[in-house]
Amino acid sequence: MLMRTDPFREMDRIVQQLSGTSGTWSKPSVMPMDAYREGDAYVIAFDLPGVSTEAIDIDVERNMLTVKAERRPVAKADSVKMELSERPLGVFSRQIMLADTLDTERIEADYDAGVLTLRIPIAERAKPRKVSIGAGSGRKQISG
Repeated sequence: MLMRTDPFREMDRIVQQLSGTSGTWSKPSVMPMDAYREGDAYVIAFDLPGVSTEAIDIDVERNMLTVKAERRPVAKADSVKMELSERPLGVFSRQIMLADTLDTERIEADYDAGVLTLRIPIAERAKPRKVSIGAGSGRKQISG
């Protein structure tokens, strides 16, 4: 039997259960994430420990990125009696509005050690370009 030594953690768990923070398909919980720029790509990392790749869904519609995942309970034999259950189960979701400067056609996704990592390249049209000035014509020409 496990001994509980932190009464505040138990209170937090009870409050979460009573407030319905376990995600459902109609009201999913938010998953934690980090987002940063690395070279010519934006990287978004989502924490999804204990979620199988089959339970992760990634969609892009226009510039809206949606990531949904479901953490299901582990199947247990009838003889198993749960003593403590603190890991959240249910549906998790996150929607992010992507800038027009990102190339949503070339998103790459990797899942390793419970972290889903998306790499979204910066679109060519958004990268800096030199503008050359024509001699005597007064017009500027953009070179890509």
